[in-house]
Amino acid sequence: MINRVLIRLKIIQIVYSYYQNGSKNLDSAEKELFFSLSKAYDLYNYLLMLMIALTEYARKRIDTAKAKLKPTPEELHPNTRFIDNKFIAQLDVNAQLLEFISNQKRTWANDQDFIKELFDKIAASDLYKEYMASTDDSYAADRDFWRKIYKTFILNDESLDQVLEDQSLYWNDDKEIVDTFVMKTIKRFDEKLGADQPLLPEFKDEEDQEFARRLFRRTILNADYYRHLISENTKNWDLDRIAFMDVIIMQTALAEILSFPNIPVSVSLNEYVEIAKLYSTMKSGSFINGTLDGIVHQLKREGKLNK
Repeated sequence: MINRVLIRLKIIQIVYSYYQNGSKNLDSAEKELFFSLSKAYDLYNYLLMLMIALTEYARKRIDTAKAKLKPTPEELHPNTRFIDNKFIAQLDVNAQLLEFISNQKRTWANDQDFIKELFDKIAASDLYKEYMASTDDSYAADRDFWRKIYKTFILNDESLDQVLEDQSLYWNDDKEIVDTFVMKTIKRFDEKLGADQPLLPEFKDEEDQEFARRLFRRTILNADYYRHLISENTKNWDLDRIAFMDVIIMQTALAEILSFPNIPVSVSLNEYVEIAKLYSTMKSGSFINGTLDGIVHQLKREGKLNK
């Protein structure tokens, strides 16, 4: 699940903290990197749990209405399509998710006000009303309903962002990327696989783990050389006047360009320019693109870069 986009972001964050905190303990910083990546995987599982929590809330609301002293006919015979959703029933017994819940002891139980607020938004929507009135009771229809619900109500919910921020500072910048993994997971669910439906793994393979470790270490250990290259190609700028985040982004980009021959230079440049647009100043994207492009041409002329 943890892809290289997320790995690059986390490395830049940890490298930035490494210099700001002044600890200069490389092993500790590397452990922090992998801990931070593991928290992104926790968020992935926690967002899957959110869909189950919403269903459980709806079920309890139906049970409470039935238990009234004088329930209405509608309360006695409610439409249970939402709580009987086949995709959620499969997710609820998923072996990997149950293992995560058991190991991490995570729950949405303490955020019932938010669960109520979110469910009320969903229940008031045309999407919900159309689903509840539909005669298509197929697994595919149930799964597609939740894909639409997630995209419409969970993807960009400010209240949810606040709830997650209160739970973990590591999740501040992760949700946008993790959301794409949750959406991909919903799409991949297959009724025939039942409880054994595989979730996305924390890392696709050992190669991505090694990519994270090597990129982080090279960024730190070769910092003087990378900063020398940056300084040579920003002659009109004193390095101290360049935004510190820009320096960190370029330092990490150079570590990738020079350490991973199988990654095209254009891919690396595009990735770090996009990161600069998100995490640094308004002009950082074009500044970093121009500076790195100049360094790449210099390295190729000197025979130090052959790709």
